[in-house]
Amino acid sequence: MTRPGRTPPEPVQAVKQRRDRALTALVQGVPYIRFLGVAFDRRGDELTAVLPFDDKLIGNARLPALHGGATAAFLEVTAIIVLGWSLIWEDMERGALDPAAFDPEKMPALPKTIDFTVDYLRTGLPRDAYARGRVNRSGRRYASVHVEAWQDNHTRPFVQATGHFLMPDRTEPQAAEPTAHGQGSNRFT
Repeated sequence: MTRPGRTPPEPVQAVKQRRDRALTALVQGVPYIRFLGVAFDRRGDELTAVLPFDDKLIGNARLPALHGGATAAFLEVTAIIVLGWSLIWEDMERGALDPAAFDPEKMPALPKTIDFTVDYLRTGLPRDAYARGRVNRSGRRYASVHVEAWQDNHTRPFVQATGHFLMPDRTEPQAAEPTAHGQGSNRFT
């Protein structure tokens, strides 16, 4: 029952679809994510990145082991998407952003990496990997994100990283400026 003067809550399916559209547009705006094959599983505001195993990700065929560069890239894109998701979440939930209007060319600008430190804890095995990021601090100009990745057991990460990011100017229009390559200037190309 709805009280007079109050709008009824949105149907749960509409909320899920809005959030999924926003996440899809955010992820599709980064071409390197598509190259790696990374997907994101969303549960509420929590994201889990999934790096499906592919032979192109093997760095040492004798072990075999995941390539350290591919692993680091997986963690970095996870950190950037988690941070980007946290930036648009509040605006999206209060209706200030319309995910239906999002497309890869008109997405809010993503943070730029200042530095990214990776700790390789054990060999990445030739299987799917999963990662979650936690925003430690997010201010107007700077953010810090910690990311952990695991394969078979969430309590046994095989790699972790901490990244520091320059935040986009939120007072400017939210679309990224195109570069000579046709992509936003603060995106992986």
